Formats: sequence, C-alpha cells, structure tokens
Amino acid sequence: MLILLSILVLLVVAAFAVLQHPAFGRRMSAERKARIEASPNWRDGMFRNQLPTPQFTGNTNMLKAMWTMLRRKDSNRVPKEPLPAVKTDLKNLPADRDWFVWFGHSSYLFQLGGKRFLVDPLLKMEFPSSLMLKPFAGTEIYTPEDMPEIDVLIITHEHWDHLDYATLRDLRPKVKHAVCPLGVAEYLEYWKYDPSIISEMDWGDIRVFESNNAEEAYCIHCLPSRHFSNRFLGKRNQTLWAAFLVDDGERNVYIGGDGGYDGRFRQVREQWPIDLAVMENGQYNSNWANIHLLPQDLEQAILDMQPEQVITVHHDKFALSTHAWSEPDSVAHAIAQKNAVKLLDQPIGTIIYF
Repeated sequence: MLILLSILVLLVVAAFAVLQHPAFGRRMSAERKARIEASPNWRDGMFRNQLPTPQFTGNTNMLKAMWTMLRRKDSNRVPKEPLPAVKTDLKNLPADRDWFVWFGHSSYLFQLGGKRFLVDPLLKMEFPSSLMLKPFAGTEIYTPEDMPEIDVLIITHEHWDHLDYATLRDLRPKVKHAVCPLGVAEYLEYWKYDPSIISEMDWGDIRVFESNNAEEAYCIHCLPSRHFSNRFLGKRNQTLWAAFLVDDGERNVYIGGDGGYDGRFRQVREQWPIDLAVMENGQYNSNWANIHLLPQDLEQAILDMQPEQVITVHHDKFALSTHAWSEPDSVAHAIAQKNAVKLLDQPIGTIIYF
C-alpha cells in the first residue's frame, strides 16, 4: 500500500512539474478576464460559436473514438517515404511581389503589398509539443532562424498545432507586431512579447496599420470561425478562435484558421472580394464534423466565398485523424477540377506567387 501511495504521489508531483512549463501558459489576468467577459461572444462562462456546435458528432463517445484512432495502425495515415520539400531562402525573396510559402500543416509565410505575415508557425518540436505531435519525415526543414523579419505574426487560436511556445520564443526578436484572438495574448505576454506590439481582437474588430506612406497602410479584420479552444483539461473555450482577413487596399487574403462549415463564408463574400483564400483541409472526421471542414464542406465553403485563388493547409505534416495522409491533396484537386477553382497548392517550401 505504501509503495502504491508513493507511486501516486510521484505521478502527481511529476504532472504538477510538467504543467509549470511555460508552454501551458499561466492564469489569466483580471484585466484580460474582464475584457473577455465583456465580449458579445462570451456567454455562460465560455466563448460560444455563432451556431450551436456540439464538438462530438459520432455514434460513440469522444474518448472511445480517440482511443480507437490512436490504436489504429493504418499504414496510409503516415507516408512511407519522406515528403518532398523545398528549402527556400526566405530572407531574399522579391520585395515587390506577393508570394506565399507553406511550411506544412497550418504554418505559412506570405507577403502582401510589401509586408510579411507569418501565420501559426510550428517550426520546432520541443517538449511538451513533441509528446503530442509527430511530424512526417521530410517536413521539418524550416526553423525560426530561417524566417525573415516579420511585420505581423498572426495566431488563429491556442491549440498546440497552432500556438507553439518554442517557435514563438525563438521568433520574438523578429516580430514587429502580433495579432491574435481574445485571451491568446496572455500566452504571448507570458512568453515575453511586449504588450505594446500585440493586438488582441474579438470577432468584428479591425486593426489598422498606418504608415507615413499611404500606399503602405493596411488593415486586419478578425472574423468568426466555428471551432473551440482548450490548451489543456479544464480550460475549454476560455480563449477565442478566429479567422482573419488582411486587406492592403488593393488585394485581400483570407486566413481561414480551423473551423467547421457555416454561413460565414457567404458573409465574407458579401463584404470583400477575396484574392487568395487559405483554407483548412485535413484532420477532418465525421466524429467531429462541426469543428473541421469535411471534404464536401470545403467545396461548399469555396463556392460560397468564390475566391480568385485557393491554397489549402492543415495537412501533410501530422496524422491527427483517420484519413489517409494523401487524401486532402486529392480532395483539393478534385474540387478544383470540378469547379474550375484556381488551386495553388504546392509542396512544402515552394515559392507561390499569387
């Protein structure tokens, strides 16, 4: 009995020690909590989607579904060979063109109107992220050291595959400004980002970036998504999730983030013509159909929004669902061929001009 008790105490102590890691964040400040609770999207103790969104939509329970997925040994969930990737010199790309470079999953860098935007960077696999996320072979060719100066860092939500402590720690000296949904700035400030360079936004907020040269001014819109947040147990929906739109006065880039289908894509089209839409495609499953885009939902979202060009992300780096690792690529190309969509998808690291 004494031995079992000792083991239990050690496990509790070890768990407590792990949770002290900066990656888990800290208790939210009273000031930020008050600002969050004043949001029209906060109700009954948590953030809410615009539509009722049961997170689990399967015929069994969530724990059983996750356990079944984790135990599956399907060889097609993970590529058998290293994925093709291109190592591009990101610090010497053209300053006078709009371009996009993808790093796998939902991490990418793009330039619009001469400004560089880095979205959801996950470029290091340190503890504790390394316990949860296993990159495919060949996909880890970029590091924070490879990044140029970043005009705006954009974080869409707090999940581990979008908000990475080690990456953001190493990127900090290169970031001029950071944009994130309500509550997520608590992580950035804890990780020593200067609060004066952070714009923490609610759905519908607009951040205008002025410039001495009127042609270089631009703005970022924070838009709804249909998702959820929980960095760890007991903290569900305490921070907001979002999509974003970057508008430089001439062209618009839609950053979809994570989220299931709803009417927001039509609403985006009603407000802006979209020159490039970066859409979630991958890690979908009928067991969580409300919070990620199923293939048919991706197609409908593109038809609703009618963007000039599309790039799909959220695939080709991690196996976080049961579909074949290559299926999202097939899905995107089938949608593009059927609907005459200009799809710009390319292997990791390829320079895409748009």
